[in-house]
Amino acid sequence: MREKNGVNTFKLTQLALLTAIVLLMAFTPIGYIKTLGLEIALIVIPVTVGAIVLGPAAGAFLGGVFGITSFLQCFGLSAFGAALLSINPVGTFIVCVIPRILMGWLSGLLFTALKKGRTKTIAYPVASLAGPLLNTLLFMTTLLAFFYRTDFIQGIADTLGTGNVILFAVAFVGVNGLVEAAACFVLGTAIAAALGAVNRTTSRA
Repeated sequence: MREKNGVNTFKLTQLALLTAIVLLMAFTPIGYIKTLGLEIALIVIPVTVGAIVLGPAAGAFLGGVFGITSFLQCFGLSAFGAALLSINPVGTFIVCVIPRILMGWLSGLLFTALKKGRTKTIAYPVASLAGPLLNTLLFMTTLLAFFYRTDFIQGIADTLGTGNVILFAVAFVGVNGLVEAAACFVLGTAIAAALGAVNRTTSRA
């Protein structure tokens, strides 16, 4: 019982540390790298790492923290977010928060499924890549559902020169999505694998 409590305390400490990292990144330039369009959200890295190392529930929790910080960016810290907030506050909250919760949860579920059997060797890289890809896919899906027909998004679509919703999504995400995916794939895989090894050692001790 003491050993189990020790492991649980260790994992709770890791969750608290990852939560602190998410909050720190959220309010410093490294969390949301400003661009002319969407910010590059590197906060996806600690969320994905937490989902892999601590499980789907922790991933959903960290995703929720990520989502709330994203929503707070809409109050003057992000021009794009502020524009969405002025159009539909409830829709903006859903777009910012719900996809991030689902991203963390689904990344954790994917890793849990992959780490069994023959797919164990690819579990870390695949789940690390899935985190940012799910974040982009779910974010864009909800964004288009709530805002695609608004004058604001249609104006961006006209600027990008596309009237097709799928082509708009691809053009709008652009390089930003690739940067998030590459960063999380490289850093997330390395960090999650290292923490996973530490956790396995701790659980056996």
